Amino acid sequence: MKKREMICIACPIGCHLEVIEDKTSEGGYIVKGATCKRGEVYGVKEMSNPTRLLTSTVKISGGSLKRLPVRTSSDIPKNRIFDCMKLINAVEVEAPIEMGDVIIEDILGTGVDIIASRSLH
Repeated sequence: MKKREMICIACPIGCHLEVIEDKTSEGGYIVKGATCKRGEVYGVKEMSNPTRLLTSTVKISGGSLKRLPVRTSSDIPKNRIFDCMKLINAVEVEAPIEMGDVIIEDILGTGVDIIASRSLH
């Protein structure tokens, strides 16, 4: 039986969670200490398939700044973050770029795009 203690980051409260593997429960885990439903979902997700949003920058030429802030369009698997960063660090774009423009489509086959977080002209 796996058991893990963690601090929830689903909302600003920061509940201290205890997540215990339990094959008889619906989600396969019992979450103790959550004060909201999001905490329960977060605890189970952290144990079964942890994901994160990724924010970074890419090089940009022809713009008013040297770096363009970018982010993932949704969560990516936590264990793929460093592989994604290798690809992001190798990219250089040309201005103008509008906020929301796709910089890298379907990064590493995850179905998640890397998008611009601001416009640069």
